[in-house]
Amino acid sequence: MRESSATSDWLATEGFPAPVGALMTTRRGGASGGPWADMNLGDAVGDAADAVAHNRRAFARAIGAQPVFLKQVHGAHVVCVGAAEARACRLDGAAAIEADASVTTESGIACTVLVADCLPLLFAAPGGRAVGAAHAGWRGLAGGVVEAALRAVCEAGGCKAGEIRCWLGACIGPRRFEVGADVLQAFGADPAGADALRFAPCRVADGTPRRWLANLPQLARDRLQAAGVRHVAGGTWCTFEDRARFYSFRRDGVTGRMAAAVWIET
Repeated sequence: MRESSATSDWLATEGFPAPVGALMTTRRGGASGGPWADMNLGDAVGDAADAVAHNRRAFARAIGAQPVFLKQVHGAHVVCVGAAEARACRLDGAAAIEADASVTTESGIACTVLVADCLPLLFAAPGGRAVGAAHAGWRGLAGGVVEAALRAVCEAGGCKAGEIRCWLGACIGPRRFEVGADVLQAFGADPAGADALRFAPCRVADGTPRRWLANLPQLARDRLQAAGVRHVAGGTWCTFEDRARFYSFRRDGVTGRMAAAVWIET
């Protein structure tokens, strides 16, 4: 296991007033080596368990809250988490809760999702009455994980969607996320006349299937806007293009995972 660096590089979130805390990690500042260097927080990607545990403990200390990691399955299931779930979530063990989004009303508990190209979304209700995090690849996004997480935060925080603040983290960007017609169809887009803002056509060799470049942050913004969310920030970083700062599964295959987390400060 490598020695961790003295400093870590976080993405600062926007639009979350106290008592809400939120951030997203990058690949910098941890103890992992090889293709997982440096701040890998994923426990199922082949990295050494002691390095992952070291990184997760450093992450927990940095945010001053207990992260609750999920077993993510590219679905739309949302779970409520609190002190009991936090106690069961060992930082040196595999996640036991199968879901792609979580919400909490308890202070000191960090709703946490892991990503390496998929889009993380963080939510906060007014006054920090509830917070939530969602993991959205194209399957989860098309399957309704954003709407499910939003409903859960609204119900827990006793508010309407228009009062929610949402932040989009780093994901594979619209110049790099190449997809086929199945993805367009999952979002109800017509391959023959797709909106170029959301699905820009790619140049392909003669005789090969058509391909498009999908704009994952814009697709998420569409769904948030349709659900009534007015305050959305972030979504401007590309994991694929910035090798020095971000892990990217599509770029590298074997790689680490970054975390996006939101919590109510104690």
